[in-house]
Amino acid sequence: MIDLHSHILPGIDDGARSLDIALEMARQAVDNGVTHMVCTPHMHKGYFDNTYASIESTFKTFEQNVVLHNIPITLSFAAEVRVNELIPIWHKQNELPFLGTLDDKRILLLEMPHSHLPQGLDLLVKWLLKNNVQPLIAHPERNRELLSEQHKFLWLQRLGCKFQATAGALTGRFGENIQQFATTLLRERAFHVVASDTHDTLRRPNDMKEAFELVSKFDEDYAEHLFVKTPGAIVGSAK
Repeated sequence: MIDLHSHILPGIDDGARSLDIALEMARQAVDNGVTHMVCTPHMHKGYFDNTYASIESTFKTFEQNVVLHNIPITLSFAAEVRVNELIPIWHKQNELPFLGTLDDKRILLLEMPHSHLPQGLDLLVKWLLKNNVQPLIAHPERNRELLSEQHKFLWLQRLGCKFQATAGALTGRFGENIQQFATTLLRERAFHVVASDTHDTLRRPNDMKEAFELVSKFDEDYAEHLFVKTPGAIVGSAK
């Protein structure tokens, strides 16, 4: 499986606090059947002011340590970018780390606030699509406004967004309401990929194996697309 969303890079956001924890997270990912992981720390203005350069530097050091410790996983990096007014500027300055490409569009992992749909999101999505960037919305099933007004998900679909489900949301880690919403979207085949969004090995571990087994019981072909084929096409190496 290919895991497109993880907070495994140490000391760079609210994910792994140390190199030792990050290495344990990599081992846990392998145990869950993950062969390739994209390291996606937050780019969240005023909270986690990461840049392309700072992420790349941390990634290179971590990748070297993964090789040194003989952990059988390949890595790449991008970012989980919080919606903000600077995204068009970052794009023009080549400062946006993309997950990869799909259908000739660069894939941007885009995060909304957990509480609501931000004002101006429609304008940003339209601008990105016009500039050959496909927004992949991270964990929409955990957005509180969407949970309470689920019809608004159709609005995001009509805008042209793609969607990444969190493995733990499908398995119930975030509670029954989120699991029910995630399952509803799954049955509607609204998701394009499933990723771990792992932050550590205990509180927010890698749930990819359990989620894959769950989705496979629903639809084996869809599970292959969510966990293997589509993320593999995005990173350029279907594994």
